[in-house]
Amino acid sequence: MKLKFSLFLFFALIHASLAQDTQWPVLTSQQKQDSLYFMKHYRVSKEMIPMRDGIKLYTEIISPVEASKNNPYPFLMERTPYNASTTQYDLYLAPSLAKLMKEGFIFINQDVRGRWRSEGDFSHERPLVDNPNKKKQKQPDESTDTYDTLDWLLKHVKGNNGNAGVYGVSYPGFYSTAAALSNHPALKAVSPQAPVTDWFIGDDVHHKGAFFWLDFFDFLPWFNQDEPDQPATRTFGVLDSKNCDNYDYFLHEIITPKRANTEFFKDSIPFWKDILAHPDNDSYWKSRNPLFHARNLKPAILTVGGWYDAEDLYGALETYRAIEKQNPQTNNRLVMGPWCHGCWWEEASSLGDVHFGGPTGEYYIDSLFLPFMNYYLKGKGNMPQPAEATMFETGMNRWRKFDKWPPQSAEEKSLYLLPGGKIGFSAPTTNDSYDEYLSDPAHPVPYQSHTHRKRTTDYMLDDQRFASSRPDVLTFSSELLSEDLTLAGPILADIVASISTTDADFVVKLIDVYPQDTPDTVAAKDSKAVMGGYQQLVRAEILRGRYRNSFEKPEAFKPNEATPVKFELPGLLHTFRKGHRLMVQIQSSWFPLADRNPQQFINIYEADPKDYIKSTIRIYHDAQRSSKLLIHVLPK
Repeated sequence: MKLKFSLFLFFALIHASLAQDTQWPVLTSQQKQDSLYFMKHYRVSKEMIPMRDGIKLYTEIISPVEASKNNPYPFLMERTPYNASTTQYDLYLAPSLAKLMKEGFIFINQDVRGRWRSEGDFSHERPLVDNPNKKKQKQPDESTDTYDTLDWLLKHVKGNNGNAGVYGVSYPGFYSTAAALSNHPALKAVSPQAPVTDWFIGDDVHHKGAFFWLDFFDFLPWFNQDEPDQPATRTFGVLDSKNCDNYDYFLHEIITPKRANTEFFKDSIPFWKDILAHPDNDSYWKSRNPLFHARNLKPAILTVGGWYDAEDLYGALETYRAIEKQNPQTNNRLVMGPWCHGCWWEEASSLGDVHFGGPTGEYYIDSLFLPFMNYYLKGKGNMPQPAEATMFETGMNRWRKFDKWPPQSAEEKSLYLLPGGKIGFSAPTTNDSYDEYLSDPAHPVPYQSHTHRKRTTDYMLDDQRFASSRPDVLTFSSELLSEDLTLAGPILADIVASISTTDADFVVKLIDVYPQDTPDTVAAKDSKAVMGGYQQLVRAEILRGRYRNSFEKPEAFKPNEATPVKFELPGLLHTFRKGHRLMVQIQSSWFPLADRNPQQFINIYEADPKDYIKSTIRIYHDAQRSSKLLIHVLPK
């Protein structure tokens, strides 16, 4: 179908649907101008591109009408499991993507194998074949599918300049990483953005072994709907639930991961069954991590992530780290902004109650992404030298550049938990000192204070005052800071704990406490938050305690025995301003973001409601058993 006809039909549908009060978007004046530009300057063709095993993949090719042998354009490709036939409209409905359109590329949108209109069988995070010669590799995977697609495009699409780039956010970020592994000669630049990476350690499905079921209970039934002519309809899980309180819904209706499968999914969602069948970090999960294969990469890499990305913060930081370690010869760069999942393609001037001083998405597209792609795909401009790491410093609301990440100049320091609910940089000197709380699975600590159905995007920087008042949350605070304190890089939680049962979860949160006289005017537009004393979450992570020594071989706790528990929180670049306080909170549930731990050393995915028991948790902070956070402080 030619583009002009499809857009004519699209606008006809918009006008008709608006008359019927449906949910079609109302285009702004700028979007109308962008759509007209699109109609005039681009054409669309649709192809079924053959792979080496005979499977054909549905691909939409969106080419500038002026593309020719004398005026060639590069390919900019996204491979997606989310329906390639809808992505063309993003080009003019999103202002940042409209900039790409006006810059000029041959846009390639492709359904990965087994999804939507593409042939073959789909596999979540399809395991990659460890073969450095993708051209000769016989067994297909996502990297060879990229290789075969580029080969076909170079031969069949007129007006291309022989260069290609690949990018994508989230799941398409995983396919971007896989594309980089293809090392196709035409592939010059790849940008994995919030890339799905390790679904057991830190992305989407699990965090440090704890199942993030709030998202996946909703996501998997929706994802399984991939009929090409029937767009997927989001539902709250598989039910048309009238319960708008996800805390109550998961606690009293879903209850356990096993019940979700047997009572709601009716054993019909293969990936949920795979999750339940693989409770530990076994070969099933490891085979799906593309970074194990990310060696000798030839394309330039620009990894992008958000400090407040609820889905794949870990994936961005870990993708950069692994590529940097395993590919010293590769031009490998990192960008981290104050963003939620994919929000760098938006204005991104605020999130939740917190304002970032102005739009941050414009800087990303104008100063980072477009110059990167233009140079490597078009040879346009001088060699761009984005810093090794271009990072937004939260708290100060400014961009900073580093020649190494984490910065070499950052000094490691220990932030100790102290008696009396204090924290400081001097180790405790008292003997036999601890705080304790009762962790009750029947009354888990909520991850956010207000009633809502879907998981919000802003919980990662939300006010934690609701948690400070709970008896099952330990709170430790510093004195007022006499000067600014900037932390850069990962945080290691190094605590000593005992539990009265054989297993428990540990949630550690680092919080920026605002002065009591902070005016409400510093909040984001339309926020009604009281900012005086605001407890802004800066970073948090959960560990399923049984994995404290190994994610492959879980270990039970010995009841009431002081035990070291260490785990890493994702990195940050944040300044705690003069007059603010640092706060650390420790708890043993984060519900319903993560599923509850029965607090017994049993297979949680086989647990019944009767198996969930109370546990007394002690956190020690004395001279012999000090608990602390290892942080990295930037010099002034």
